[in-house]
Amino acid sequence: MTGFLAFKSVVDPSDCDFLGHMNVSKYFSACSDAVFALQAAMGLTAEDMRSGRRLSFAVVHAESDFLAEVSAGEAIHMESEVTAIGEKSMTFRHALKRSFDDKIVFCTVFKCVLLDLTARRAAVIPKDIVNSAKAWLAKE
Repeated sequence: MTGFLAFKSVVDPSDCDFLGHMNVSKYFSACSDAVFALQAAMGLTAEDMRSGRRLSFAVVHAESDFLAEVSAGEAIHMESEVTAIGEKSMTFRHALKRSFDDKIVFCTVFKCVLLDLTARRAAVIPKDIVNSAKAWLAKE
């Protein structure tokens, strides 16, 4: 998978649990950051969410695989891509990789709906967002 570079970091000791590896909550925090970075690249920026169209993707289903441990001090990055585009939903695949060897250590698939932040209901994805999303549509 070579997708949108959506997140980069170095694992901090405070990101690790008592077993010595990155805590599960940090994996999903990285995914959350990745979704916001990707949707901003598609035209749904933070400003647009706050005072523009007031739209944002919200996760409604996730499936994840933890493939290898990650420890404090390791550089990591997340590559994200779009795997499906529906009328009101989009599916994203995120692969967290160890930067030094590009090995996937965690992957997840998020099915998201586009949420109208005022009405608090699913909304039809605007055409400009659909067109932008196609740049990161997985080629399978």
